[in-house]
Amino acid sequence: MREAKRPERRRRDVRHPVTVWLPTVLVLALLATGVGAHRFEWGQRYLPWLAADPVTEPEQMLPPAGLELPAWSPPAAPAHPIDASAPIVPARVAAAVSDELADPDLGRHVVGAVSSLAPGPPVWTSGDGRYLPASTTKLLTLGAALEVLGPDHTFTTRVVRGASRREVVLVGGGDPLLASEPVTLAEAGSAYPPRADVTTLALAVADALGGRGRVEVRFDDTLFSGPTDNPAWRRDYVPDDIVSPITSLMVDGGREADGQSRSDDPSLAAARVLADGLRSAGLRVVGAPRRGAAPPGAEQLAAVESAPLSQVAERIIDVSDNEGAEVVAHHVGIATSGTGSFEAGAAGVTGTLRAMGIDVARDRVRDGSGLSRRNRVSTATLLGLVQRAAGPDGERLRSLVTGLPVAGFTGSLTYRFAEGPAVARGLVRAKTGTLTGVHALAGIAVGRDGAPMAFVLAADRVAPEDGLDAQEALDRAAAALAACRCSTTASAG
Repeated sequence: MREAKRPERRRRDVRHPVTVWLPTVLVLALLATGVGAHRFEWGQRYLPWLAADPVTEPEQMLPPAGLELPAWSPPAAPAHPIDASAPIVPARVAAAVSDELADPDLGRHVVGAVSSLAPGPPVWTSGDGRYLPASTTKLLTLGAALEVLGPDHTFTTRVVRGASRREVVLVGGGDPLLASEPVTLAEAGSAYPPRADVTTLALAVADALGGRGRVEVRFDDTLFSGPTDNPAWRRDYVPDDIVSPITSLMVDGGREADGQSRSDDPSLAAARVLADGLRSAGLRVVGAPRRGAAPPGAEQLAAVESAPLSQVAERIIDVSDNEGAEVVAHHVGIATSGTGSFEAGAAGVTGTLRAMGIDVARDRVRDGSGLSRRNRVSTATLLGLVQRAAGPDGERLRSLVTGLPVAGFTGSLTYRFAEGPAVARGLVRAKTGTLTGVHALAGIAVGRDGAPMAFVLAADRVAPEDGLDAQEALDRAAAALAACRCSTTASAG
């Protein structure tokens, strides 16, 4: 008897969960890796030999569909090559600017002078050539400083041990741009140049002291001497917070936290920032900061250093920083006479310019910022300095030119040059000068023929109610230079 056939059992298809989800996980991982590699540039970072060189192999961008681009061909040589050293024609300058300088809003005393950038006297002048320079004085101050200190000079703020092991002394080195805290682009509007700050200095001091213990804070601002308020200024300038008292230990230009009011004692304010920083770092600060000279040869605990003077000068010129200019002038005094004061600084500036071969016989300078209404400067002095800074032998002074605000774009000229030939916006670079009744511009304009011209235009007896109109008249005159074919390379007419 045949054995009955047993029905075949159906086999269950049993798979491990890993085999079910693994393909999906791998796909998601590959997608995530691709996104991450693109977003965070892992290839360029970890496999640099696979990345394109941005200089020799820039990313290719295909033109939109249907767009046909002409074949590239080398540009033709200009019909009339530009000769930057070509002489300036006085009659053409006069024709360009005379009407604007005759504007009645400029008042009864208007001066003007124009020259080529080649060394030499002005080729065109108007008025007696001597004026109240206001902030164009800063060019003289920074020019002298760059000459005697050098463009690479830096300013150091230190903390040293005091008379006892519990004392630390903050020693001011006259850093013109010293900040209370690290400066960011959002806070400063411009973080150029980098700034040393006292909060960072406090962290370094705390680290040197082991991060614990008690300390007393002293501060030493004896690098500068004499009054902190210039006797040649109006009496209300410091009390009314127009300018800060000038010391060798200032943070944020002597401004308080609100950014507007000034500290009555900038050195004490800086020491308080150090004390707060030490507390935040874990040290116990005993008592309030007190003024006191550092012991000779004291051990240095920490220090911070400013940007080079070349960069500091650019910043001061660009935004017309009064406090920064005064601090730098004090350094000129120290370099030329050993004394850091208003009087020594002013004498050091004119003496340095004289030694450079610039005629300052008619000049009278009483401060470094131009706030003093007792200053009188010749237009020829400013032109001579600009020529020197822009010339082949002016590498040491080049920051005077590179720091000049650009008409309609940067610094104190950002919102200027709304009137006059539009070509001036970008082709005029000038230091502004403004006081009540005083308006001035000094710098460089590049004419339509490509010829650069040094110029000074100023009016120092303007009725207060005509101030804005006077400023616009000077802007139009400078703009006219940029629209002028004023050199001998240009065809007549």
